[in-house]
Amino acid sequence: MSLPAVAITMGDPAGIGPELCLRMLREPAVLQLCRPLVLGDLEVLRQVAGAAKLAFPECVVPAEAWEQGHETTGAALVDLHTLRGRQVQPGQIHQACGRAAYEYVRLAVKAAMDKRVAAVVTAPINKAALKLAGLPYPGHTEMIADMTGTWRYCMMLASDVLTVSLATIHMGYGDVPGRLTKDGILDVIRLTAQALKWRGRANPRLTVCGLNPHGGENGLFGTEENRIIEPAVAQARAEGYHITGPLPPDTAFVAIRRAQTDAYIVMYHDQGLIPFKMLAFEKGVNVTLGLPVVRTSPDHGTAFDIAWQGKASATSMIEAVKWAVRLATAGGPA
Repeated sequence: MSLPAVAITMGDPAGIGPELCLRMLREPAVLQLCRPLVLGDLEVLRQVAGAAKLAFPECVVPAEAWEQGHETTGAALVDLHTLRGRQVQPGQIHQACGRAAYEYVRLAVKAAMDKRVAAVVTAPINKAALKLAGLPYPGHTEMIADMTGTWRYCMMLASDVLTVSLATIHMGYGDVPGRLTKDGILDVIRLTAQALKWRGRANPRLTVCGLNPHGGENGLFGTEENRIIEPAVAQARAEGYHITGPLPPDTAFVAIRRAQTDAYIVMYHDQGLIPFKMLAFEKGVNVTLGLPVVRTSPDHGTAFDIAWQGKASATSMIEAVKWAVRLATAGGPA
């Protein structure tokens, strides 16, 4: 039986995404699991291969052939020619790079929706470049949700040592309290539990964090716990979920609590990503839950400071591919 095809987007051309993609096309741990198809620009990858002293793809599929349904039997680069000859400077924010990164994702998601690939793995994009290109997305998660018409979704950062799901994603701290709702937190709880069941946890243990210092101290430091978070936890418990919380965030991640938790539900971005990246930066994976397609990515950014230098670690990207294949073969998207 042939291995599943996985679309890997090249990310921002000026970042480390092109280097990571070149590595994925020849990485044994990836090739034994899937047929990696990099969606990107041939000329950029040629330049990066030379600058970083990496092997160039053996199989290149032109955009026209891809659009006409050409299928591959192994690893390949799909040359979308999105940049159309524009010069790319590594480590520089540019409108054309933002537009190209978006196009790679759009076509990868379309391929997944059309069942041409089993999953999508995205290399890092630059949010400032997206904005310059006039694209109103703060990140991949919101972008792909819009592309697939998904309204019930969340971001989960997963690893063998810590897993966190976010009730809110990319927004300023001042906006977080107004965006928290009982139903929204319940959606994150349900999506996370389903994803963990596909990973072999029949009755996953979930821990919910509060929003305010000391968990609000009975309303002294904030009322979100009493009004929003506690009712969501009570409802989840009534639905049969093994759930604890809301706990004060400053003690929720101590070792003894982590040993009793399969996944955390956190209220905002850094509440979960600071402990996650401290413990699992090299092997962490970003998984978007709730989509009609499987999508994962490494848990780091574009790393402009080391772009095209052959210094980027591929560990998180490899883990992202592994997670994508496991989710795709274990039951589909969450």
